[in-house]
Formats: sequence, C-alpha cells, structure tokens
Amino acid sequence: MTASTLADNLRFLRALVARPKNVGAVFPSGPALARAIARQIDPLQDGPVLELGPGTGVVTAAILERGVAPERLTLVEFDENFARHNTARFPGVHVIQGDAFNLEHTLLGRPHLPFCAIVSGLPLLNFPVAMRRRLMDGVLTRLAPGAPFIQFSYGTQAPVAPPPGFRVTRAAMVWINIPPARVWVYRRA
Repeated sequence: MTASTLADNLRFLRALVARPKNVGAVFPSGPALARAIARQIDPLQDGPVLELGPGTGVVTAAILERGVAPERLTLVEFDENFARHNTARFPGVHVIQGDAFNLEHTLLGRPHLPFCAIVSGLPLLNFPVAMRRRLMDGVLTRLAPGAPFIQFSYGTQAPVAPPPGFRVTRAAMVWINIPPARVWVYRRA
C-alpha cells in the first residue's frame, strides 16, 4: 500500500465515522471499480464530464487516465475535506463543494452545456427513493443526447428505476472490490 493510498483510506475512514450516511461504504472504491466506471466514458466525445461524490478521487483519477482532459471535468463533493483534497490533488479540475441532490443551485453560475457523461459515486441506497428520483431528474436533464449517467452500487438491482424514456443496464460486475460492486449505466431509450 502506498503512502497516498493509506492517506486516502484514513481520510475516507474519518469521513465514514463523521457522516456514515453520506459515505456509504467501509472502504473507498478500488482501482478495478474505478476503471470499470471510467470505461463507460468516451473520452473523444465532446463536452464536459460531471462527477458527483468523488470522495478521495479514485474514480476521478481513472477518468483522467481514460483521457478526459482535466479542464473538462467538474466534481461536486458535499464533504468540505474531500473537496479541498481533490482541489489540491487534481490541478485543472473544477471542484465544487456542494450538494449533488440540488444541482440547480450547486451548478449555478456554471455554463449550462450538456454533459457528455455524468458519473456518480453517491451511496444512493442510503437515501429515500424520493431523493434518488430528485437526483435523477437533475442529472438526466443535463445529459447530452445518448450520453451515459454512470452509477455504481453494492445492491443487486439498479438503485433507481429508470424514468420514462430511459433504460438502465448493468455495464460491469466488479468482484475485486470491497464489497463487490455493480456499475449501472442509464441512457435515453
């Protein structure tokens, strides 16, 4: 384990103890899960990419390694410490400390370009169904035609039923993650 991985794990553990509902796991996403999520993004597709709930930045790093330029990537992180950490860790990436469940307010002042991909590391299963649907409404209206909304979860079913006009598919099952996780992709039908 590298020093930065250990530091990320400790940072994650502190957040878990302070706000368990907002963290939703006992370990940060592993590199295999991060790569499985990033593979759902086409780095050649024009437009910005939005990541909700980046936590320690494991998925963010995989998105950048996939070939998405830092200036195209916006992170929305609720936790002030994680937001500060990601600002320092990823120069050129736009980090917003705010609420992903209220994107209308959180993204206020940002250009309203449609996103070519939106990635969520939010622990949706920890939130009531009404909040999950509100998040979906905010996310899906911001996607470019054909663009994916990528969500991972530890549940056996997609964390939110797709609204009318959208479909959801399981894009990956990542067994070498603690706990094993599924990557779900929502797209306009």
